[in-house]
Amino acid sequence: MEFAGKKTVTIGTYVPKPIDRIWELWTNPDHIKKWNSAGVDWHCPNAVNDLKPGGKFNWRMENVDGSDGFDFSGTFRKISDKHKIILKLDDDRMVTIDFTRLENGTKITETFEVEDENSIENQRKGWQAILDNFKVYAMNESADNP
Repeated sequence: MEFAGKKTVTIGTYVPKPIDRIWELWTNPDHIKKWNSAGVDWHCPNAVNDLKPGGKFNWRMENVDGSDGFDFSGTFRKISDKHKIILKLDDDRMVTIDFTRLENGTKITETFEVEDENSIENQRKGWQAILDNFKVYAMNESADNP
């Protein structure tokens, strides 16, 4: 798939939880800090999410030991409540996240423009690892959490 001639990667997962709950877990900064990492050596100590067109987001990702880190940040372009998020990263790449209501859960599909620093396969693996971490978090969290 390509956006305006740029190479993209699409990843996805299915979570057997209602779309309303999945949307809350995906967009609430208190939850983002708990699932936004690609592995046990990384964490997300801070998340800001102004979920509206033109709103900014900044999800800080760091090694647990503090040796490395970066900001995953940008601007929301379009929000279709509990359906779609389109955002533009600060490095000008576009990302689309689709949430599809299914009979017994929610399908999440992310399509992102690739960057030039890492191989496409490494980018796919990294983004999928974060999405898989979201699924694990969503499956194990309780609706009583923030």
